[in-house]
Amino acid sequence: MNKRTALYQQHLDSNAKIVDFSGWDMPIHYGSQLAEHRQVREECGVFDVSHMTVVDVDGVEAESFLRYLLCNDVAKLDQPGKALYSGMLNYKGGVIDDLIVYAMEDGYRLVVNCGTREKDLAWINMQAHDFDVWVLERPELAILAIHGPSSIDKVCSVLEPADAEAVRALPNFKGVMCGDWFIARTGYTGEKGLELIFPQELAPAFWEKLLAVGVKPIGLGARDTLRLEAGMNLYGQDMDESVSPLAANMEFAVSWEPQTRDFIGREALTKLKQQQLSGGLPVLIGLVLEERGVLRHDQRVVTDKGEGVITSGSFSPTLNMSVALARVPAGSSSAQVEMRGKLVSVSIGKPGFVRFGKKVFQPLAQ
Repeated sequence: MNKRTALYQQHLDSNAKIVDFSGWDMPIHYGSQLAEHRQVREECGVFDVSHMTVVDVDGVEAESFLRYLLCNDVAKLDQPGKALYSGMLNYKGGVIDDLIVYAMEDGYRLVVNCGTREKDLAWINMQAHDFDVWVLERPELAILAIHGPSSIDKVCSVLEPADAEAVRALPNFKGVMCGDWFIARTGYTGEKGLELIFPQELAPAFWEKLLAVGVKPIGLGARDTLRLEAGMNLYGQDMDESVSPLAANMEFAVSWEPQTRDFIGREALTKLKQQQLSGGLPVLIGLVLEERGVLRHDQRVVTDKGEGVITSGSFSPTLNMSVALARVPAGSSSAQVEMRGKLVSVSIGKPGFVRFGKKVFQPLAQ
């Protein structure tokens, strides 16, 4: 039997279509994925993402441990509540998982992907053996993501006044403890929003409060098209253990300085960096198809520098055309995608198509 979040009955009450997602019964949509996508871009929606895994790390060597475990540097988290996006790499420089790490009053909090939970926990615990730290999974916590232009106003309208004031003051990629609740300005949609981590027994009542002020439930289908429009990676498609951050548009999440910091995968990543500088490493780019058709995962891409593959592709409801992320040879300036046995021209540019409801994709000059 699959696992269920504390909000399973609320999903059924909202007429959700439930699907198997990495061993969890989760809502893919509540009637219309297209309407839910537009709801987040134009107003506000709530996602139940309690299937994701919360891991707390503390102890006298917690900072040293995470500086070794992660390719981004938690030393940047110089005050409680600050957040950092990072990859967790293997010794070959491949991405075991991508995650968010928060500095807490005591220690750190990691939020990792659902589908990688078992291997993540095994890897983290194995690496922790050489450090004076403890690692604690927190399955008793629920996670809600509320995103869209009116999201912060809506959430604050159902919080206690002091908590609402603290939340309104949050800058991006910063969180705050409100009693037992941790509320952060992070997300996966390219819209303004919040992510809340709090005791799961409180989730049904809070969900109902959100719906009562006009927040709409959003399924995992719209979550995927929203993140794709924002140019955000999906683990298992856009990167995995065989792909380095350098080939997944994730180098911004690698801290090379200070050079004295040793992190898992650094030696391999340094060698890959040399390949990148010589143009021998593929890159993750954005594609837009302006004619009819839908770009899909695993479709072949033919560029002026050689062949690549689409890693994520779908119809973009905001742009009313198809968009994709693709891994192609470095230096590619033109591309075609094989669709139904023929090559179709697409525009090529940096990953990222929509932010805050507006088109941001800029095709390369050809």
